[in-house]
Amino acid sequence: MIKKFTSVVLVASMTIGCTTAQQRNGTFGQVLKGVLNQIETKTGNSGAVSENEVGMGIKEALISGISKGADSASRMDGFFKNPKIKIPLPPDIQRVETTLRKIGFGTQLDQFHLNLNRGAEDAAIQAKPIFISAIKSLTIKDAFNILRGEKNAATMYLKGSTSSELTKIFEPIMEKSIAKTEATKYYTDLANRYNAIPFVANKINPDLKGFATQKALDGLFILIADEELKIRENPIARTTELLKRVFGAK
Repeated sequence: MIKKFTSVVLVASMTIGCTTAQQRNGTFGQVLKGVLNQIETKTGNSGAVSENEVGMGIKEALISGISKGADSASRMDGFFKNPKIKIPLPPDIQRVETTLRKIGFGTQLDQFHLNLNRGAEDAAIQAKPIFISAIKSLTIKDAFNILRGEKNAATMYLKGSTSSELTKIFEPIMEKSIAKTEATKYYTDLANRYNAIPFVANKINPDLKGFATQKALDGLFILIADEELKIRENPIARTTELLKRVFGAK
């Protein structure tokens, strides 16, 4: 495996250095995938990237992604003014939004929507150690699959292998945050007032934490994927020597 990867690194470096228009326009990830499909096992040299470095590099890329993503999301308006991750009104509220606004609850709806996103911003920074703990369980085999994978392979691995556990751990944190920002209070009040309308059908479920937790985690995964893409395709985003070696610096 080390010999094979040595060949990949050497040939990929030579390929990137070529001057054809196709190679100049291709990303490192595209070039690397093409080389992986064609390369035969050859002898290596002392400059090769080891299996251990690949594992460490992938982990470092993921940790960098979650750190930057969590920091970005936890700022004021990190969720609320980022259309990619802004948490929408829960489906039950969307279904009856027009009715609630007609009976005078527009201000409360808007305040709830803001506070819901404020809760996600408050909880985001606390997600960082939970994600990092999950990243540390990455195996060498996982790391090579990620390196050879699509532009969001690391993020999808993390999401696929850790989502249930992350949700379980993150949910009480999110519940506390939305209570702190009074999103829970506003939501419960809106739900109870709507449910009290005589003869109303399809009453609102007053439980908010499950929806808020899932949407907050979805937003964090989107930000991690953005950071992963930068590291794969933009050499400037590879801020350490290990990232430069593993992700294809000359």
